[in-house]
Order: sequence, then C-alpha cells, then structure tokens
Amino acid sequence: MHIHDVVNWSQLNDDQLSFYRAIGVDMVQLDLRTGGKTEAEQIVREGRDSTELFEKAREKVESHGLKLHTVFMSAWDEITLATTDRDEKLDIWVRMTECLGKAGIPTLGWNFKPKGNFRTTADIGRGGVSYSTFDYAEFDQNRPEPHDPPVSESQMWEHMETFLQVAVPAAEKAGVRMALHPDDPPIPEPLGGVAQICSTLEQFRRIFDTIPSDNHGMLFCQGCMTELLGPERIYDAIAEMASKNKVVWVHFRNVRGQLPRFTEVFHDEGEVDMRRAMEVYRDNGFNGPYGMDHTPRFPQEQAGWAGKAYANGYIRALIQTVYG
Repeated sequence: MHIHDVVNWSQLNDDQLSFYRAIGVDMVQLDLRTGGKTEAEQIVREGRDSTELFEKAREKVESHGLKLHTVFMSAWDEITLATTDRDEKLDIWVRMTECLGKAGIPTLGWNFKPKGNFRTTADIGRGGVSYSTFDYAEFDQNRPEPHDPPVSESQMWEHMETFLQVAVPAAEKAGVRMALHPDDPPIPEPLGGVAQICSTLEQFRRIFDTIPSDNHGMLFCQGCMTELLGPERIYDAIAEMASKNKVVWVHFRNVRGQLPRFTEVFHDEGEVDMRRAMEVYRDNGFNGPYGMDHTPRFPQEQAGWAGKAYANGYIRALIQTVYG
C-alpha cells in the first residue's frame, strides 16, 4: 500500500526526495505548474519533445527508491476557455501525454478550472497554525474580478467535451491514466465569471460518461468532496467512485465544517472518521496511493516539513491498521 506526496518541478532535488524516502513516502507527484518559471514547463507548453525530460525526472526519483507516479498539469486556459489557438494547444496536450507514456510515467493529474482555487481569511488552529479556509459570506463581499466575457455552464461543458474527445483517446494510446481533481471549493456556479463544472458527483458522472474509459478517472480529493457533501455522506461517495474503479489516487485529508464554510485541518481533528473512510476505500477495491495533499501552515520557519512528516506518519499508521 502506497503513500504519495508532491514535489514541485523547481524543488526536484536530493534533499526533498531523501526526506520523503525517510518518512515513508513511496510515490511522487511531480507538479509542472510553475507559472512558466521553469524550463521544463516551457518545453512542455511549447510542444517540444519532453520524453527525455520526463525520463530524467523519473530516474532521479527512482535513485532515491521512490516511484514517479504522476505528473500534474492544469488544462491550459486556451483549452478551458476555447480561445482561437485551442486546437494547437490540444495537439500539444496530446504530445505531452505521449511523452509521459514513453517515459514510463503512468498517471497525468489535471484540473479544468481556469480561475483556480478560492479562499478567504484563514482560521487559526492549535499551536498557531493557519488553516486554509473558505467562507462563502466573506467571499461574496469581496469577489475577485470576474472573467470578461463570462463563461456559461453550457459553454464550459462544450469546452470539456471537446477536450475529452481528444485527451482520453491519447491517454489510452499512451498507456497513461488521467486523474481529474475537483473544483476547490466545489461550488457549481461561476465564482469568478466562469462556471465550475467539476464540483459535484453528478458532474463527475457526466464527465466520465462523456468518454467512458479505464484511463479516465478521478483524483478523489476527500477534502473537496467532504466540503461539498459533509462528513456523513462522504463514505457513500467514496464507495461509489472506488467501486467503479474511478479513483486513481486520493487526497486523504480532513476538514471541519462544510459549505458554505469550511476549514482544512489536521487529520486527527476533522469531522471525518479517517479510519472508516480508508476502510470504505479498501472494501470497494481501492489499494492506493494515498496522499496528504497539504498541511496547515505553521508559524515556525521551516516547520512545513514537520507537517508533512506528521501527516504521512498518520496515513502510514492507518494503512497498517486497515490494510494490514
């Protein structure tokens, strides 16, 4: 049973990887989203052959006894918003997928949210940590500048379907499994002038039904789904998606509260019974990997690694308890 953690491309170094190895991480997600700051992202987004780039990254990860399980890249604005150069960008997405397959990287994480995530003033938790927080009432009083022109739900569905018709067959051919992360927060409305269509289970069912494929699944963010459904309904959602083999990997985190207001807290202090949740994954055929996603922000300098160690230790203990 595997634990999965994230390395940003700009932080792909021996210190980070050896630390992960020491705390029991097995698999790595390499995040390509650097705002164009790395040559790696530039190579990919320009449509150049990135096979060697990915091979070298995989070999570096493997040199520390880890597996490069995932590369993560958001669907670009040209695709999600259907700008005039969408077809060119779709071709580049296909090329990226082909290169991942050739490099032996089995998973492509992605999202479809051109306006990104939304948060409000952080709650303060135990020891003075800051919890990532969303309060709809506060957000509604200070909304960001909306996209101009606004993008309707029907338009976003058209853009999604066009993307899937190209991306899913490419993933099948490359032997790569796509994993879609939900909107965050998962509110099926235009929070920034663009409709959100990756929020609800109903929307995910529609997405999966558009192009049915074993290579087309979900990064099941347990935090996002709990924010939407609440702690009592999350177990049924886990069972549904895991039993359909749609859970590629899990962001295994806990929250307190649900929409319209929630906070992302430590694993041991949220409202989800994390052991019960893992048992539901297991009982419905899911065998990992599990990832912490992120930790509350510590006030102490350099304490973020301690948060990672705490979260991964918690997950490892649960894995040993639940899976044996």
